[in-house]
Amino acid sequence: MDFGCRQNLLSPNPEEQAVLEYLCQESNKVYNCALYYARQVFFKTKRVVNRAELCSEMVKSKNKHFAAMYVSSAQQTCNAVAEAFKSFKALQKLWRAGQLETKPAPPKYRKQGLFTVSYPTRWLKLTDRGIRIPLGDQVKAWFGLDAIHLPMPTNLDWNSLKEVRILPRNGCFYAEYVYQRPETPSVSLNACNALGIDHGIDNWLTCVSIVGTSFIVPIVKRPLASS
Repeated sequence: MDFGCRQNLLSPNPEEQAVLEYLCQESNKVYNCALYYARQVFFKTKRVVNRAELCSEMVKSKNKHFAAMYVSSAQQTCNAVAEAFKSFKALQKLWRAGQLETKPAPPKYRKQGLFTVSYPTRWLKLTDRGIRIPLGDQVKAWFGLDAIHLPMPTNLDWNSLKEVRILPRNGCFYAEYVYQRPETPSVSLNACNALGIDHGIDNWLTCVSIVGTSFIVPIVKRPLASS
């Protein structure tokens, strides 16, 4: 399954800007809280936790940052921690096999700031105002908003979307649209065939294949445009 990602710069109004900053701040804190638990488990038991265990721990411990986010987006942040430890485990395996010179270190805490907020599309809705992003009860209580709307790219199909992300970068916010690409048809190639290409003066390219076909790409001479 092949996926693509389309990125759009957002232009939020002051109210939406405050909400986006809050959500990304909470996501950053959820990441570090989940990472703390994952690191403790690893140091004490050498076991790598999965996404479900991290989410369960955040709920059981009544983590206030986890509760401040819409539940599916908070779970996606925990998933980012689980994926980081999964990559760490894979690197450890390569190091033990002698395929890495440097011993890998466990994932490190993020600095204070903002982190990506992700929403699986099964929790989103396409409306006349755009893609409705639910915010959760706490955001509604503090900001008076139960949702914000992101523009739907005109060149993407809603049914192909799998995830929408809010990405903070360089003082701006971007919307990332993760979508499933159509399958690329397989092409059978004959590795024994070849094409000879000559870059010339009178013609741009003169091409001849070993099966006897040929074509010429001429030089297109255009007059300079006058100012």
